[in-house]
Amino acid sequence: GPTAHTAILARSMGIPAVVGVGVEGLALLANGMQLAIDGAAGAVIVDPDEATVAAFRVQRADDLAARQAAFASAQAEARTADGRRVEVVANLATAAEAESALQAGAEGVGLLRTEFLFQDRLAPPTEEEQYQVYRAVAEAMAGRPVVIRTLDIGGDKPAPYLQLPAEANPFLGWRAIRISLAMPDFFKAQLRAILRAALHGKLHIMFPMIATCEEVGQARALLVDAAAELRAAGVPHADSISTGIMVEIPSAAMIADKLAPLVDFFSIGTNDLTQYTFAADRGNAKVAGIGDPLHPAVLRQIARVIDAAHADGKWVGLCGELAGRPEGIPVLLGLGLDEFSMSATAVPAAKALLAQLTTTDTQLLARRVLDLPDAAAVKAEVKRFVDGLS
Repeated sequence: GPTAHTAILARSMGIPAVVGVGVEGLALLANGMQLAIDGAAGAVIVDPDEATVAAFRVQRADDLAARQAAFASAQAEARTADGRRVEVVANLATAAEAESALQAGAEGVGLLRTEFLFQDRLAPPTEEEQYQVYRAVAEAMAGRPVVIRTLDIGGDKPAPYLQLPAEANPFLGWRAIRISLAMPDFFKAQLRAILRAALHGKLHIMFPMIATCEEVGQARALLVDAAAELRAAGVPHADSISTGIMVEIPSAAMIADKLAPLVDFFSIGTNDLTQYTFAADRGNAKVAGIGDPLHPAVLRQIARVIDAAHADGKWVGLCGELAGRPEGIPVLLGLGLDEFSMSATAVPAAKALLAQLTTTDTQLLARRVLDLPDAAAVKAEVKRFVDGLS
């Protein structure tokens, strides 16, 4: 589906892509065939005629012109038409993407995935190796916020040295914070590295796949232990660090009011929240279409999380693909989202759209869509709203 990891990677690199065409679709292809790929519509046209090619070229030129226009003002801070300040930041899959994110106008990093440090190797990275990478990102961001997600790995993201058992459904199995809590020494090495790197920038720690309050307590206790170990060894490190959680499991959304006092911020992961809400694997083309982050079943959870956080004086980001989608941004703004975290390539257009929106109008839109029956109705309502901006 569009939120599968391969789709996210293609989007972050600005590569037009369509997923889920199936074996039947691939069987129609042969070497030398010309293809017209519409990544926005999810369409692949085999051997397009001249009229189709001409139409695609016009669309591509229009898209490039719009992108360049948005890029020209992307370095300005993100504000709505009525002056409300929001943050537009980037999701990074590797440290090397930091510079391109800044060039695109990102105001920080809302999600630094750390899996790249742990995969495709025979042994885990040392604390020192992790520290150097986190420090490099912190320094590249020059005081801008950087949210580092602790290791989010499982049966679908293999790390041979961890000897993770094969599971029938790794998305519902032993993964992410569950592995970290079961391997405290392994986990604390990452926490120590982040605490050390926090001396060189504005770092935040984020724990993934939190389902219960108990998990937050256990993770924070290990963070305290990691700091104590650095202190005892005389290793320089940050005395305190902002700590948050990913809200990507419905149980966490439902107890957001209980979780909020335990953390400094929430970041909503709509890619996984959607697949868990609809019990539909986002990497399985046969069922990925069942779930949609713009369905009221997901939007109501987002609203609940934002309201609970704000009631406790905490800020909320969203780092799923929805944050960078033009049809998602007005709704999320209306729900009160504080931070939009997305692929760097989406940042300029997101800032340009936010500059056309007002708080009052988007709040009214959000109220309307929460009462709609399905994602199609939500998208139609948002389209009417956006069309009315021009």
